[in-house]
Amino acid sequence: MIRPSAFPHQRRLPVPVSRRDFLWQSGGGLGGIALAGLLAQEGALAAPATSTGVLQVLHHPPRATRVVQMFMGGAASHLDLWDYKPDLEKYHGQESDFGEHVEAFQNGLGPWMKSPFSFAPHGACGKMISDAVKPLGKCVDEIAFVHNMVGKTGVHSQGTFLQATGFQDPGFPGMGAWINYALGSMNDNLPTFVVLPDHRGFASNGPKNWGAAFLPASNQGTMIFPQRENPIEDLLPQNPFVTPASHRAGLELLGHLNRSHQARRPEDSRLEARIRSYELAAKMQLSAPETLDLSDEPAHVLKMYGLEQAGRKYPETINIPEEVEYFGRKCLIARRLLERGVRFVQIWSGNDNSFPRRNWDSHEDIERDHKPLAFGMATGAAALIQDLKQRGLLNETMILWTTEFGRMPSTQGSKGRDHNPYVFTNWLAGGGIRGGISYGPSDQWGYKPLDRSNPTQVYDIHATMLHLLGIDHTRLTVRHNGIDRRLTDVHGHVIKDLLA
Repeated sequence: MIRPSAFPHQRRLPVPVSRRDFLWQSGGGLGGIALAGLLAQEGALAAPATSTGVLQVLHHPPRATRVVQMFMGGAASHLDLWDYKPDLEKYHGQESDFGEHVEAFQNGLGPWMKSPFSFAPHGACGKMISDAVKPLGKCVDEIAFVHNMVGKTGVHSQGTFLQATGFQDPGFPGMGAWINYALGSMNDNLPTFVVLPDHRGFASNGPKNWGAAFLPASNQGTMIFPQRENPIEDLLPQNPFVTPASHRAGLELLGHLNRSHQARRPEDSRLEARIRSYELAAKMQLSAPETLDLSDEPAHVLKMYGLEQAGRKYPETINIPEEVEYFGRKCLIARRLLERGVRFVQIWSGNDNSFPRRNWDSHEDIERDHKPLAFGMATGAAALIQDLKQRGLLNETMILWTTEFGRMPSTQGSKGRDHNPYVFTNWLAGGGIRGGISYGPSDQWGYKPLDRSNPTQVYDIHATMLHLLGIDHTRLTVRHNGIDRRLTDVHGHVIKDLLA
């Protein structure tokens, strides 16, 4: 039973989970989609209106309507991408002296280590970035770099949860799920929240990073794997023994059971919610293949995203052309999703603790691992920013780049870097963000914030993004286990210096 709230947008959610809820959540949130398609073909489901979120009226005028979140799984090194530290070059190889006790994750307290990549200024703002992310140089005037981000832990799973959900423990909704819940859908034919994982595997925590937790299950992210032969699991029947006649008979039985269940429980809206989800899934059978088909993209756009030679064979070792194609494809798919009304797209780079490395966790060799991943990411991200801008979509699309924490300025082994939760970088672009700035410097080594009493936390980033979407982060709450939960917990403030 839904109880009234002090705020009209604040809902108390029903606790019980039905068997149908469980089935819907299975298979990456797409269980039963084959059923939905045939129901649509038989005319058994009425077409719903575009769904709306709980905020029927925004708290203030929005600057953005869409979000892209890029997450680098494994902890990308700020020091080797865009937080340039001349002192690391000056004192390279000398014994590291932090001036305080340092708790390392492994054994990463060797000598100071300069970046293996060279840095150069870019854009009218003169931002120093490394040659590993050189393609983004043409976009730095659209980007706000936040260099004083701090985490709470050097453990991948907890650090990833913190950046993805606002909490370092499991059981909380992802940012995209909160935005889906608050604002609802902008289209009838595709999910509101789409996730494009690394095709080689999940980052730490897997689908829990984009789960709905205590929000309605329909708010969770829908996974799409553009590089796979079957990008969306269970979208279409795969078994050759399934015939139209057998489907029809099964659907008739299921339809009878569902109608009987709903008739006995008119006050329970969950079955109706599942039916509406199936309706969306049915429409996806037509809209999703078209969205993922890049054959109508002109050659110059494909080249911009690094897809001019898509499908070529790659060596087994990590390499730049492969990473350019794989990340570029996800960025182009993201643009196609956004322009079709998807509100939140999450793009992942890097899987969990694989060997040889296919993630950003460069304990052994920064240059070997980071250069292909970084150049691939930068190519795709730069193309997406430019493409959205030329289509007039960048002003209403906010892009967030993040990772779970940074890496140490001292050496691990001879070429790697250990975990550094004490400072790292996020950047934002578009959607009301003031570009061409660097906010909140780190110290001379890139070890901690220069102003240690005023770091930036994930709550501040989330509060700022919600603000630009027209949402007061303190007022979007859901009662769960006796607590009014929100994305920003009990923290967070809008970073006004980042606002255009």
